[in-house]
Amino acid sequence: MFDHTTGAGNFSQKLMSLLDKVEYRRVENSEDMEEVARIRYKAYKMADILTLNGSTLIDDIDFDSHAYIFGVYFEEKLISTVRIHHVTPDHRVSSTGSVYPDEINAFLDAGMSLIDPVRFAADPAILGEMPAIPYFTLRIAAMATDYFQADRVLQLVSPQHAAFYKRVFLAKTIVEPRKNCGKYNIELTLMATEANEIRTGLYRRYPFFQSEAFERRLMFARGSEMEFTPLTILPTARLVARL
Repeated sequence: MFDHTTGAGNFSQKLMSLLDKVEYRRVENSEDMEEVARIRYKAYKMADILTLNGSTLIDDIDFDSHAYIFGVYFEEKLISTVRIHHVTPDHRVSSTGSVYPDEINAFLDAGMSLIDPVRFAADPAILGEMPAIPYFTLRIAAMATDYFQADRVLQLVSPQHAAFYKRVFLAKTIVEPRKNCGKYNIELTLMATEANEIRTGLYRRYPFFQSEAFERRLMFARGSEMEFTPLTILPTARLVARL
């Protein structure tokens, strides 16, 4: 679909064009959750990431008050999903914190707030044909970082994916790759991006990660800020790029 070796400018233009066909849906009903859980299960089973039971993948902290689950749709087809945790010194629930509690607590004890994107899963049937999927999905983490004004974005990833996070998000290694990481069957490394230091450069290199404030509010506002859950949310990166 595209070749990112053709130059940063062409790459960003192609992704921006594809982003016009993307929509995000915040998952807060059982029907959408079942669809997301199935795609998680398919992706995690194929990669043997976790020991799985049943035919879907749902856990208790899917329903945590600081957890936000999203489906990413391309031409109205679900292509990927991610769960975002807003982790603060007063609310420390996160998947990554259960694997690396000492390192995550050190950030929190220093007064930082964190974005923890986990349960990233893409439809295995189309991932190979559409390498843009990680960018569209992780754009949600960029929006969460801006909305919550977080200090760090965590990356709990396999070593084979570490180079992507270093290249795109300038992520730094916090814990070197290791096996026997809790309930995970694969080797994992912990990385983190210093959000305030890389934001300007990230958006200059990859303008499709940008968003308008109203898009971020639709994605993450709850309670009195947002009394309803929008059915679908359209990306606003192109609007920002025109300013």
